[in-house]
Amino acid sequence: MTFTTRPTLEGTFGMVSTTHWVASQSAMRMLELGGNAFDAAVAAGFVLHVVEPHLNGPGGDLPAIVCTAEDSTPRVLCGQGPAPAGATIEHYRGEGFELVPGSGPLAAAVPGAVDAWLLMLRDHGTRALADVLEPAIGYARHGVPVLERVCTTIGLVRDLFVDDWTTSADLWLRDGQPPAPGSLVTNPRWADTLERLVAEATAVGGDRATQVEAARRAWSQGFVAEAVDAFSRQPFRDSSGERHAGLVTGDDMAAFSATWEDTVSVPWQGHEIAKTAAWGQGPALLQTLRGLDALGDPAQLDPAGVDGIHAITETMKLAYADREAWYGDVEVPLDTLLSEQYARERAALVGERASLEVRPGSPDGREPRIAAYLRAGGGADRPVADATLGEPTVDRRGETRGDTCHVDVVDRWGNMVSATPSGGWLQSSPTVPELGFCLGSRMQMFWLEEGLASSLAPGRRPRTTLTPTMVLRDGAPVMACGSPGGDQQDQWQLLFLLRTLVHGQSIQEAIDAPSWHTNAFPGSFWPRAVEPGVLVVEDRIGDDVVHGLRRRGHEVRLGDPWSEGRLCAVTRDPDSGVLRAGANPRGMQGYAVGR
Repeated sequence: MTFTTRPTLEGTFGMVSTTHWVASQSAMRMLELGGNAFDAAVAAGFVLHVVEPHLNGPGGDLPAIVCTAEDSTPRVLCGQGPAPAGATIEHYRGEGFELVPGSGPLAAAVPGAVDAWLLMLRDHGTRALADVLEPAIGYARHGVPVLERVCTTIGLVRDLFVDDWTTSADLWLRDGQPPAPGSLVTNPRWADTLERLVAEATAVGGDRATQVEAARRAWSQGFVAEAVDAFSRQPFRDSSGERHAGLVTGDDMAAFSATWEDTVSVPWQGHEIAKTAAWGQGPALLQTLRGLDALGDPAQLDPAGVDGIHAITETMKLAYADREAWYGDVEVPLDTLLSEQYARERAALVGERASLEVRPGSPDGREPRIAAYLRAGGGADRPVADATLGEPTVDRRGETRGDTCHVDVVDRWGNMVSATPSGGWLQSSPTVPELGFCLGSRMQMFWLEEGLASSLAPGRRPRTTLTPTMVLRDGAPVMACGSPGGDQQDQWQLLFLLRTLVHGQSIQEAIDAPSWHTNAFPGSFWPRAVEPGVLVVEDRIGDDVVHGLRRRGHEVRLGDPWSEGRLCAVTRDPDSGVLRAGANPRGMQGYAVGR
């Protein structure tokens, strides 16, 4: 028997895996009450706002992929809010910006997470809004033992809170200091907000769907939008060190609605791998899978061996270079980028030595275009110590700065959800005092240069790193998985898919296995650096492997033995109905539950 940090759970009733044990158990409670996977996922999502506020919040974003028991066709739920109407390149350039700030009001896109969770509940849930929000309201009102990592994050931004983001200081500081780990932390204003959403929903009467829709209106057109509109007009300090007002208005919130969309997928190793379209980074995983097939038999690639790590890394670099040149909320030549012919052309570039170049391709003969900022070497020497910046992840030294969140659920009927909520971290922007949450900072993924795939434009979605995954076999969903981690999300998921779908490892075995990632492509977060040749590996991967990779030209940086990867996963065997789940042990807070 192979040792794992915890068992791969097995059962037939329901399985949940999330990045916090309280969210997992709250989701399981919905299943025990007779709810389905969608009720459970929504309950977990709102609880994560309370228990992991340094990793996500109501003012953030949410992409999800779902399959229903009635229709196994995977569908994307897009809760990625767009740029506000006033967010033009001219506005930021006029304020003296070279990049969109990494934090503060000007970094905020329109909040999308809450509307998306409510849309999921309306269209596929079975429980009343009050039932599904009850756990989050209870923890926000009466408190939850706060994680040490939350306290550490608050400590890092304490001076900013005291000096400028005073509304955040009022919520998160106790006598001017961060709370003690394990102490009860409440958020009564967020509890009030949730209770008012429930009250306004109940007041309209009608059926469950009608009431959920009323809550959506109260959010996007009612008291929440009004408070966000007023607060966004106030200037606060951002990552530039200067004070600026935000751009999100009540009209922006009213104009936004989460949407259901088609997935993008490729066949791979007897399965179909489904991702979001190229407004997210998900197709880069699909391109990498195509590239590995073009190199030969993926079964010959050991994700913990020199040859395997080298081949996988070099293939990923090519896919992520294409991400930089071609992905965004624009027309993207995905048919060509995901074609076998294009994969063969790109795989031919993989050599015996590590490439130190960013090499986007030319699908259909088009000329790739990279931001002038990157061509000039921008971001390479900028500090990354500011705790407000970017999506918390593993920094360039291999040290953990945090993560985002993930939720996977499968129920006994075969409904399945993979969701990656993020943004709106407590350190991203000042707290809106009447509401108990802050806006996000996803706008930093735009470029302030015209003509790029991810150039800033009003109404356009930032090219997000959030990237849930659904795996199907013979048309039936068999796995939902995902990982926090910014630019590393699909890198870690790739290793997980290789280990489970190709090498036959169990879910937990694959999650526990030594992991790694590369920084050798343009980062999605401020300061948008590229680190040619850099490969960050868990130091338990072995000295022989490290030395072999260095001989191949990789700049190997050693991280802590349990620092890489944040996977959650659930599976269902369509033939037997057996359900399974696993969760990441790194960080000591992710957990799977089920029976």
